[in-house]
Amino acid sequence: MNETTLKGNWNELKGKIKQAYGDLTDDDLVYEEGKEDELWGRLQQKTGKTKDEINKKIADL
Repeated sequence: MNETTLKGNWNELKGKIKQAYGDLTDDDLVYEEGKEDELWGRLQQKTGKTKDEINKKIADL
């Protein structure tokens, strides 16, 4: 999944990600322009998965 797709569908994806990973909060999923690396870091830390694994999971949602 590329950054443009992620940005365009973020609100919809955020709800699905929270369902898939119950430990994630709204604060964990805050998307700010130019801070994508921080978002990926929070997701990786909370889920214990790599960026590629998270991308695959998101694409499957």
